[in-house]
Amino acid sequence: MQRGKRLHGEVALVTGGAKRIGAAISRAVSAEGAAVVVHHHESKREAIGLVEELRGNGGAAWAVRGDLGKAGNRARILHDARKAAGGPITLLVNNASSFPEAKVSNLSREDLRQAVEVNAWAPFALARTFAEELPAGRRGAVVNLIDARVHDYDWQHVGYWLAKRMLADLTRVCAVDFAPGVRVNGVSPGAVLGPSNQPMTPEEEKEFLTRMAKHIPLRRTPTPQDIADAVVFLLSARATTGTVIEVDGGRHLGRAVYG
Repeated sequence: MQRGKRLHGEVALVTGGAKRIGAAISRAVSAEGAAVVVHHHESKREAIGLVEELRGNGGAAWAVRGDLGKAGNRARILHDARKAAGGPITLLVNNASSFPEAKVSNLSREDLRQAVEVNAWAPFALARTFAEELPAGRRGAVVNLIDARVHDYDWQHVGYWLAKRMLADLTRVCAVDFAPGVRVNGVSPGAVLGPSNQPMTPEEEKEFLTRMAKHIPLRRTPTPQDIADAVVFLLSARATTGTVIEVDGGRHLGRAVYG
């Protein structure tokens, strides 16, 4: 790690950091000088491969496993991350999420509970423990990954949509309660990749993103690197808290529709 990089001397935990947007965030945080703990649930192979890649590029990196949907597993993630890194975690990126399908007509109480557990409660619980355990005199930062859908309505994923709206509010609440020691911000991505619960070929994903881009002002959807850049900015922005950056090509302005 080299001095002069924005996150030099920090240790970051990135949940769901082994694949997709999470992997881009892990790489970007590492490139800015932070040591990185890559959290995964079922993506052990990808996590180990990414850790080896980051180490090969001169960074410090480790992998930890945990199921964010289970309280016992979740409670150990920060402990395991600290143990792996050999010191306190000073940055937290709550990227991991689940994306279950459920409409109003068939949404059950259990569906909603599970969606909230992973997409809202887990980030909140991790952030609260992170703030409580940050060493005295040390400043920290949290970035929550939200979703551009919170500005409109996703009728096919109602539990997920409600949970992400809750996370957006929790981001602002935590920014007040955890200040001044911990800054809490959010990044709200638009369509970046194909849906995680719907495997697509590269051609199908390209067609999907092209279709989505037609309905947003910039006529382009963000890339994983675009999201990672926003995360790094917020982790390093010392005078910014309680802010959600929209990285969605302008979708939040209201011109977007599901295509």
